[in-house]
Amino acid sequence: MSEFTKVLADLKEAAANPRVRLDKYLNLGRKIIGCMPYFCPEELIHAAGMVPFGLWGAQTRVSEAERYLPAFICSIVQTTLELGIRGEYKGLSAVMIPISCDSLKSMDANWRYGVSDIPIIPVAHAQNRKIQAGIEFTAAQYRKIKKQLEELSGNTITDADITSSICVYNKRNAAVSSFMTELSKRPGAMKPSERNAVFKSSYFMEAAEFADKVLALTAELSNIPEGRNSGPELVTSGILADNTALLKILDECGVSIIDDAVTHESLRFRFDTEETGDPFVALARQISNIEGCPVLFDHGKKRGDMLVELVHRHSADGVLFVMTKFCDPDEYDIVPLRHILNKEGIKSLTIEVDQQTTVMEQARTAVETFCELLRQ
Repeated sequence: MSEFTKVLADLKEAAANPRVRLDKYLNLGRKIIGCMPYFCPEELIHAAGMVPFGLWGAQTRVSEAERYLPAFICSIVQTTLELGIRGEYKGLSAVMIPISCDSLKSMDANWRYGVSDIPIIPVAHAQNRKIQAGIEFTAAQYRKIKKQLEELSGNTITDADITSSICVYNKRNAAVSSFMTELSKRPGAMKPSERNAVFKSSYFMEAAEFADKVLALTAELSNIPEGRNSGPELVTSGILADNTALLKILDECGVSIIDDAVTHESLRFRFDTEETGDPFVALARQISNIEGCPVLFDHGKKRGDMLVELVHRHSADGVLFVMTKFCDPDEYDIVPLRHILNKEGIKSLTIEVDQQTTVMEQARTAVETFCELLRQ
C-alpha cells in the first residue's frame, strides 16, 4: 500500500466512523463539544482544552425526531436530532447550536426536550455580520460562550490561549489550501467520494492532527504527474454534498470536483482569522469575511461571482449545485445564481438532496445527461 493510499484510507475511516473517533477521545479522558452547522467558534473550544466534534446528521431514516419537527424541515436538522434522541452523541459535554436559519432556531427547544442529558450552548451570529455593530454583537456572543466553556472544562481561557488556537486553525487552513491547489492540478487523482471524505474527516479530528494528515496526503499527491481528467471537471456549490448515492453517481460518471463553494467542505477553510488584537473581534471578523454560504447574508449574491471566478481559474466545465431539500435560503439563491452563470456562458445543473434518500436514479439520469452535454 502506497503512502498516499494509506493516508487517504485513514481519512476515509475517520469520515465513515465518527462514533469510533468520539469514543477514542472519550477513552482518553477528553471533553467533547458537539458543533452543529454553521461556523461554530471551534477555536474557543480548542482554547478550553476540549475537542470540537461536528454534528451534521447522517443518512438515516427519521422516526423519533418526527415528534418534534415537521416533515418539511431540513434533513440535516432532522437527522441530527434523531441521532441525539437515539443516544448516538452520548458522551458529549455540550452541543453548540448556531441559530443561523429558521430550522436551527427551533432546534434549541427541541433539543432541550429530546436530548435533555446534553446541555446547549447557543451560538448567535449577527445577520448584518459585516458592519461594525454586527462584528461587535458577534464578539459579545463569543465572550458569553467563553464563560460557558470555562464552566464546562474547568479551565480558564485567556486571550493568549485563544490566539494560540487561532494560529493552529490558520495552519489547518493553509494545509487544506495546499491540498486543494495540488489536487486541482491533477483532478483525476481522487474520486469525488474520496475528496468528500477528506473534508468530512475534519469534523471528527482535532485541527492539528487533521492538518498533519492533509499535509502528508498533499506531499504524496504532489508526486503524481499533473494532468487533466478525461471526464467533466466541475465546481460544486451548496450546503452539503455528502450524499453517498450522489457521490457514487459522480464517481461512476468519471466526474472530477476541481473546486467547490460548499459549506460542509472548503468554505470553513478559506477564510483565516487575524492573529493579532482582540481575539474575539478577530473571530467575529472571520465570520464577516465568509462568502459563498447560503445561510449567511449575501448582499448582491457574491457567491455567483465566486463561482464564476472558480470556473475561470480552473477552466472547469460547469457548476453542480447540490441543493439541500427544504432549505429556503439555498432554494431562493438558485435562480439568481444560475442567471449569473448563464450570463457568463457557464453551464450548471441543480440536484436536490436530503439525508433520508438512498436511491437517486432521477439524479443519475440528470448527471449523465449533463456530463454528455459537457462532452459535446
